[in-house]
Amino acid sequence: MISLLMIADDFTGALDTGVQFAASGVETRVVVGMDGVLSLPAPEVRVLVVDAETRHMAPEAACAVVESLTCQAVDLGVQYIYKKTDSALRGNIGAELTALLRASGEKRLPFLPAYPQVGRTTVGGVHLVNGVPVAESVFGQDPFEPVRHSTVAELIAEQSGVPVHLSPALGAGDPVPGGEGILVFDGQTPEDLSSTARRLLEDGGLHIMAGCAGFGAVLPALLGLASDSPKEAPQLSERLLVVCGSVNPISVAQMAAAEAAGVARWQMTPEQKLQPDYWRTEKGQAEFAAIREGVARNNPYIIDTNDKERNRLTDEYAASHGIDIDGIRLGVSQSIGYLVGNLFTDPSVGTLLITGGDTLLQCMEQMGVREVEPVRELTTGVVLSRVSYQGCTHCVLTKSGGFGKETLVTDLARQLARR
Repeated sequence: MISLLMIADDFTGALDTGVQFAASGVETRVVVGMDGVLSLPAPEVRVLVVDAETRHMAPEAACAVVESLTCQAVDLGVQYIYKKTDSALRGNIGAELTALLRASGEKRLPFLPAYPQVGRTTVGGVHLVNGVPVAESVFGQDPFEPVRHSTVAELIAEQSGVPVHLSPALGAGDPVPGGEGILVFDGQTPEDLSSTARRLLEDGGLHIMAGCAGFGAVLPALLGLASDSPKEAPQLSERLLVVCGSVNPISVAQMAAAEAAGVARWQMTPEQKLQPDYWRTEKGQAEFAAIREGVARNNPYIIDTNDKERNRLTDEYAASHGIDIDGIRLGVSQSIGYLVGNLFTDPSVGTLLITGGDTLLQCMEQMGVREVEPVRELTTGVVLSRVSYQGCTHCVLTKSGGFGKETLVTDLARQLARR
């Protein structure tokens, strides 16, 4: 029976938080969509993570989705409901937290947005990325959902009229803030998150809560869900195919650093990304054959949706063809989804690394896959999962576009070779 429902707004986020439970031996599944998903998993599944894909929705639509899933969970008697938020506060934070609070019937919603393990902290109600206010970081320049406010209360207030109360991290015996609404807690260390969660649990429970993978990591043991016998990690192939669908400067720098270190890299052209059915044309099929040959000949190998001029060519192509920014995002993710779907069963493909939530989702949609089994984190923010398609199972590594060191690709390649 499901003990905890987690509602995420994109797929990499669903995985990087769901894996905190899987790594503790909790039977966990990550599913896409919301139609009947609460009745989808096998009886032994205790944590169900739903990728509701609300990141790019209008606030009203995102609110309706979260409200529907929350109501289903309440009706089924699910003990805990967790709203997974982006660690850089992108997306419909205010609308979705409000929907969870109201649909649950609870009076207060604890929100712990920090993820100290990857440099995302909250101090005095201000959210920081490696010490820089989030709106002044690379996430403030995100082309799809730029973060406009570093103060968490201001960000929530853009989409919600619910009262917001700020609080420092809690320790043993500290009073829990009174009042109804959303309670935003500071967090500078994993211990801050753990002690605050423990105090909240003592004070009246955690039927509903919100945060990212940082808060999620302390919950398996705290809620009594962790197992004494966590699953063993599967054997990983030393062959690595990297699929980069993120435009985040951190991911762009990672791909460039890998190429500079000698890794073969295929950078897609604007036509390959945005021309409908390009890969089904004669020219597209010839280029797909070249990609397949590159995958077979090189280890590791990168397929990158960022073009050779920092996507200036893509922007010019989109403008000349009347494609708006949402059309760019959808076109890119569908194109890369087609490539991965058609490469997945190729014997040359071993371990896959996929960056960006939209990228992973379109890969799954192309293959008709709805469910993924998270296993463990390979490194912080890099999640290892099993994905099965047409009788073929691959270990798939995923990460958000904004995570990781510049040497991520070559570090992973060396790690796989050692295994």
